[in-house]
Amino acid sequence: MLKIFLDCEFTQLNRDSKLISLALVSESGREFYVELIDTYLVEDCSDFVIQNVLPQLDPLRCGQSLSEAQASLRRFLGSFVEQLEVCSDAPHWDWQLFRDLVCVDHQPWPLHVMDQPTDLTILFNQVSAEALEELDLPDLPHHALLDARMLAELFEALASRFALSS
Repeated sequence: MLKIFLDCEFTQLNRDSKLISLALVSESGREFYVELIDTYLVEDCSDFVIQNVLPQLDPLRCGQSLSEAQASLRRFLGSFVEQLEVCSDAPHWDWQLFRDLVCVDHQPWPLHVMDQPTDLTILFNQVSAEALEELDLPDLPHHALLDARMLAELFEALASRFALSS
């Protein structure tokens, strides 16, 4: 089973959150990143998102409409032959946004993608605080692709030192 690390940026920390960007980084190094251009307005965003997330976006290079993003994501997921285990450090926020993008217009769930996320915080809690302190962990940049890359790198570093299992 191949792990794929998920991160999302969204408008606010509430139940009305709207997806801004989504990234997936696989253990094999393949990446998917999209910024949605038609799912939210600046007025939907919290002050934190306006100050920290929106300035990092590059909609001319990475922007897609919801329908384009959905098709791109399904193509990306369909390009894997392995079973995919989606891992997130915030599945209570990211998973539903991911599911909604995968299953737009009642598309069926891809059979080779596990239908439940792996919560990385549970896995990382298997590691002692002292071991985590040994790692040089930068602050999250609040950019979905950079954050997903960091999650993949952190998992790899910890898995090589400790017996992490999902």
